[in-house]
Amino acid sequence: MSARLSDRATLHVTGADAEPFLQNLVTADLDALAPGEARPAALLTPQGKILFDFLLSRIDDGLRLDVAAGARSDLAKRLTLYKLRAKVAISLSDEPVGVFWETGEGPAGAVADRRFPTGVFRSYGMDVDEGDPAAFEALRLSLGIAEAERDFPGSDVFPHDVLLDQNGGVSFRKGCYVGQEVVARMQHRGTARRRVMVLRAEGHLTPGANVEAGGRTIGTVLSAHVGLGIGMVRIDRLVDALAAGASLSADGVPVEAEVPSWAGYALPEAGSGGEA
Repeated sequence: MSARLSDRATLHVTGADAEPFLQNLVTADLDALAPGEARPAALLTPQGKILFDFLLSRIDDGLRLDVAAGARSDLAKRLTLYKLRAKVAISLSDEPVGVFWETGEGPAGAVADRRFPTGVFRSYGMDVDEGDPAAFEALRLSLGIAEAERDFPGSDVFPHDVLLDQNGGVSFRKGCYVGQEVVARMQHRGTARRRVMVLRAEGHLTPGANVEAGGRTIGTVLSAHVGLGIGMVRIDRLVDALAAGASLSADGVPVEAEVPSWAGYALPEAGSGGEA
């Protein structure tokens, strides 16, 4: 299956300093970025919250950033602020963005989207029919893969909240980048309490609705496709609610919350408390 992603756009960072320039800014380790793949990354505030998230892939003389179309110009402006004397060019591209899945392999020139366990490929500059974006959206939600602008606003969440620590979107071994100290501290202390979870409901899920348990709000529905969605959930409160035998609901609709199948984070012990 395939679809054109009209809500995505790209910018190119090229030049002799393109890689070290981005390596010192973004959360992912570019040394681990291989040709033929797209890996998640983010640019953070100094306080460690996500300003922009994107997919990084290699191009001739630099790197491509695949970002929400509505955020692309702002991302380009933000990168330009950091440019100073670096030998880089930051340019907006008109290449269309497409996605292929359930195909075994992507078409020639496509790159593997490493946010997914397997079998999803991004294409850039190829003619892709409109296809079925809703089917891809359902796949993305079923795997608990969140995206800025579509699912959450910028400057509102930490990388751990949206599982960038789980999918290689954050490096804990490379040198400093913007917001690194806060992210490293959360990792070291294990203080991440908000996490993206997959939500399954017996009825229609409403984005923005509170996820409740025993009359207490424990999270928020971020995005949904009929009875399938993703939510930002306080996992400590979830565990306490389940231990007390409480049921989960959103707008009165019974829901179940699941850790995404690919994610490695564990739910805390009941009564552990703590704040993200």
